[in-house]
Amino acid sequence: MRLALVTNDASGGGTDAGAVAALLAAAGADVTVHDLGALDGGGAALLAGAPERLVVAGGDGTIGPVAAVAAGAGLPLAIVPMGTANDFARALGLPLDAGEAARAAARRDAPTRGVELLRAGDRPFLNAASAGLSVLAARRARALKHRLGPLAYAAGALRAGVAGRPLPCRVVVDGRELFAGACWQAIVAGTGAFGGGARLDAADPHDGLLDVAVLEAGPRAALVRRAYGMRAGGLADQAGVHHARGRVAELELPAGTRFNVDGEVCELRPARLQSRGERVEVVVA
Repeated sequence: MRLALVTNDASGGGTDAGAVAALLAAAGADVTVHDLGALDGGGAALLAGAPERLVVAGGDGTIGPVAAVAAGAGLPLAIVPMGTANDFARALGLPLDAGEAARAAARRDAPTRGVELLRAGDRPFLNAASAGLSVLAARRARALKHRLGPLAYAAGALRAGVAGRPLPCRVVVDGRELFAGACWQAIVAGTGAFGGGARLDAADPHDGLLDVAVLEAGPRAALVRRAYGMRAGGLADQAGVHHARGRVAELELPAGTRFNVDGEVCELRPARLQSRGERVEVVVA
């Protein structure tokens, strides 16, 4: 089995490319190792050796760009989770242990499952893109990751809930207005997983659609109920949460508004998120 491995040494506590490659080789694979630069130009350098499968070792923000190359090339994608939260792996029930994940990646007969690939502008993502409190939470969590690990996201969310302010926005899904007003957070989801265990559980990463949820502004104390819905489920059914599914979500936001896209904070201009019908086959066992 010829594998092309992409690593991100900035993920979590740092990804040891040599160690991951050794695990894959020990499982019987022929491995070539690449850094994120191999994704340039549509991944031509990554595909030059005619791999049978792509493998990504890193955090959630690394997976989407590699998934886009895999989808375009018609190749399966295997995940070796090396981030802090590993929300995508958890959402799909993938192995979190590096050795177990490497063995699954190297199995020629490993089953796969199609997962929708979404776009935030031209940026590919799989879990969620959101504006509002999640951006502040991600910023607050960043400084705590090395000390708290996945708990940094909960700590960041708590700080965001205390200090954050409502965001004026208008959200249109497939040409129909879903919401206009002030919100705490607007979420556009694939798997719906984000923030080290939070999720929009109504999202289905296999239906070819994106899920949109807008948490309208209200009493700050009510954020406790929102946080519970993100952890325990049922967020989309709460009063004051506006939910829709579709192909295209357009968000009108104040200039300079930042998004949290699979854990990476960035600006989207325009804020247009969509499902283009792209799917990637992910190794699931």
